[in-house]
Amino acid sequence: MCALESDIVVLDGGFATQLCRHVSDPVDGTPLWSASFLYTNPDAVIKTHLDFLRAGAEVLMTNTYQASIEGFVNHLGLNEEDSYKLIKNAVHLAKTARSQYAKEVGAIADKILIAGAIGPYGSALHDCSEYTGSYVSHVSKKEMADWHRPRMQALIEAGVDLLAFETIPAQSEAEALVELLKEFPQQKAWLVFSCKDNFHTCHGEKFQDAAKKCWEINSSQLIAVGVNCLSPKYVSSLLKGINKDKTDNPIPLIVYPNSGESYDLERGWFDRDKCCPVEDYVQEWLNLGVTYIGGCCRTYADDITRIKKEVNKWTSKRKIIETNGHQ
Repeated sequence: MCALESDIVVLDGGFATQLCRHVSDPVDGTPLWSASFLYTNPDAVIKTHLDFLRAGAEVLMTNTYQASIEGFVNHLGLNEEDSYKLIKNAVHLAKTARSQYAKEVGAIADKILIAGAIGPYGSALHDCSEYTGSYVSHVSKKEMADWHRPRMQALIEAGVDLLAFETIPAQSEAEALVELLKEFPQQKAWLVFSCKDNFHTCHGEKFQDAAKKCWEINSSQLIAVGVNCLSPKYVSSLLKGINKDKTDNPIPLIVYPNSGESYDLERGWFDRDKCCPVEDYVQEWLNLGVTYIGGCCRTYADDITRIKKEVNKWTSKRKIIETNGHQ
């Protein structure tokens, strides 16, 4: 059984966060964040993937959230061809980690899925606009699609199992991505928005309206829609009732929040002491119908282990209830 056929699928956590356990060079706040290590320290990338697999992740996301052709040209000095190859190599590194882990535990490697991470247009601007979506006022859907296309193409050519459209701050970019996905009709993907409060995307649209619209545009290729890289305290309000009118074609839900800490370019991450552990919310989200769950920024492999334990507890309780109900 592959991960997509499981009842609840556990994702990995914050790649840049865990990567810091293996490197001494700065990661957070740099123009390419963790993506530069695809070039400078691929062994550390493999080790980071392995950390998440050993923690219980069933899906690995490639280290390409911040990766782009122009980003690698401008910040690594590569040409366009080599930049494209570097994005493809991110998939190879994830597959290498998957194979190593499979040998460790005597498992079948393809039970672990590789998701090609596609961050928003703003992730390459290095101005935190990925958390506001302000660029959509002057960047057209076509321009965004043209920018995303080679990233998607490289990941698909390298053999990802699915794509992860993640931390998308605005409805217009989300629509551009799910429309672009139609150019690759055999490819599946999930779509997750970043949100600024209990009801709205970072750009200000009502999350549920945006999610439903994107699901309607391309439900045949989307495996789930949800939220990521937001405070865990917002998740339940954002998801509650989203499928109340969708009995025929409900939206599968996905969640992978950050730790709840705040971030800015000058101070970095702060307010960790004010955060409630992500795992404390897990069973509540599963009760709302979430089927894909993991972590984002500032969640480590240890957090994925704790999330996995909560998923297992919830699954065990559900099986007992179902068994008793059939007696």
